[in-house]
Amino acid sequence: MAKTADSAPHDAESLPTTGKGRATPSRAEQEAARKRPLVADTKEAKARARAELNVQREKARVGMANGDERYLQVRDKGPQRRFVRDWVDATWHVSELVMPVMVIVLLTMFINVPFIQLYSYIVLWAFILLAVLDMVITSIRIKKAARAKFGEDRIEKGLGWYGAMRTVQMRFMRLPKPQVKRGQRPV
Repeated sequence: MAKTADSAPHDAESLPTTGKGRATPSRAEQEAARKRPLVADTKEAKARARAELNVQREKARVGMANGDERYLQVRDKGPQRRFVRDWVDATWHVSELVMPVMVIVLLTMFINVPFIQLYSYIVLWAFILLAVLDMVITSIRIKKAARAKFGEDRIEKGLGWYGAMRTVQMRFMRLPKPQVKRGQRPV
């Protein structure tokens, strides 16, 4: 098919441009674009990565403290564990005071009176036995309450131990942080 003279101006506008639409880069430009440092991690990249990691850690710490399921450790996840945490946090326990009593006994050891030292040890051991008894009773009561709430066959293993270990921690040191006030029993 031959082109005529009167169709030439229309063809110049409608013809697609061939090629890539830009000039071919020179060898020097191509080499400059490919150049990378021998050690990929620069100080700025490390600082940026550290800052991002710190932000993620802080977000996870706050989420865990607030009891957000996404940030909890595996041992703390699930509705039954939440129930146990709330059940323990709602009451006072003798076990919470083990650490302060131990500190007091250590301080009494500086008093150079054998009578006081002997009786402080006796009080400490009596207190520890009382705390262990409290942990056992708490464990039994937690299992009973969990069976009543979730059913006999749906109970996770280790709920009693989980609750007993939580009673040993002082309330302000517990993680996840207590979500209920004292006396506010979970239903």
